[in-house]
Amino acid sequence: MNFYFLSSQNNANKDSTSLISYTDKIIIKANLETQSASYSIIPEDDSYVLLSSNDKFRLTLSLDYEFIGVSFGFSPKFFSENKDNELKGESSFTDYGFRFFLGNWTQELEYKKVQGFYIENTDDFIPNWINGQDAYIQFPDFKTIFWGGSTSYVLNPNFSLRNVVYNTEWQRKSAGSFIPTLRYGYTHLSAIFSDSKDYLNSFDIRLAPEYYFTLVIHENWFISPYLSPSFGIRFSTEGSQDSQKKEKNIYWPTSIDGGLQLGYSSGRVIFGANFNFESIWYNEGNQNIFNDKTHTKLYLGFRFDSPKPVKKLFNRIK
Repeated sequence: MNFYFLSSQNNANKDSTSLISYTDKIIIKANLETQSASYSIIPEDDSYVLLSSNDKFRLTLSLDYEFIGVSFGFSPKFFSENKDNELKGESSFTDYGFRFFLGNWTQELEYKKVQGFYIENTDDFIPNWINGQDAYIQFPDFKTIFWGGSTSYVLNPNFSLRNVVYNTEWQRKSAGSFIPTLRYGYTHLSAIFSDSKDYLNSFDIRLAPEYYFTLVIHENWFISPYLSPSFGIRFSTEGSQDSQKKEKNIYWPTSIDGGLQLGYSSGRVIFGANFNFESIWYNEGNQNIFNDKTHTKLYLGFRFDSPKPVKKLFNRIK
């Protein structure tokens, strides 16, 4: 596949007064997020269990240049909210991301691992439990591993998804676009309960007709809301390593997520804030399963001129 042809064809279709490309700059960015992994479990006795990881703040470092980007996320221990191990137990979080840009196409790949959870509603299970003094019920061996990705296509060539999500372009005129997106992923969840290691493996495929709009409110400032309903199918297998029995199910999850971003962009500096929400629901037997999440993100980044050897290498690749 000819990267240079795809990149040149895409730039030729864009209005140069609407977008400014900074793909020839090395962009380094840091994201600080208030998000932790959580699971809502409804056992057979209809009790409610809310499992959460002890990593309220997450830090992601990313680097983008030309048609490729990489990122690494972790849970820094220098935040006091991430160090409450005596009460909530220790959690670990690792996230690797890769992305490729081919014309109007965007391809993302991700690996994520979270281990160490506690029951937020411990007071429902331990009488006279005192919040802030007594330890939560903890599952240090409870972990989830995710491999997945997404493939997106921007229908409007004068709308920049890179400006909103990756900051490798600068949107100078207000515009919006539908962005059909195919999401897919494999999740492995395992935990040890009563000396038995149980697991749940699932493979998801979802189609999301996303819509983004960027409103330029100043020469360097913009507001960008987005909404992304999705529909898909989930193939799941659950069982125990101590037993040969497996239970296989097919679910039809529906979800909606969206958000609002306020950002600043200049030739050298980029920063902003995001507010996002996500809600997923599906039927499991006679029960409706819901999972709602909200989180905020602050980001700060800088654009640098690329060294001549790096520029020469990527020119050869293109």
